[in-house]
Amino acid sequence: MDEKKLIMTFKNTLGNSFSITIDDPREDLEEQDVVDAMNLIKTKNIFQPKGYDIAECISAKVVNSTTTEYDLVV
Repeated sequence: MDEKKLIMTFKNTLGNSFSITIDDPREDLEEQDVVDAMNLIKTKNIFQPKGYDIAECISAKVVNSTTTEYDLVV
């Protein structure tokens, strides 16, 4: 099973980092789309982790993972 996730990392006003994960991002997602989304999240103050405002956009990455499951009888 293949999975893809977009992980956006921010820093709050206390200096603590936190991430927002989006499952199955669009295939045609471009870097500028992610930058714009992160800036909108920060500007609109959509999330307040632990009650503190977002101070900075740190990074973003798309992670692909493959899971292999085994049907074991124990």
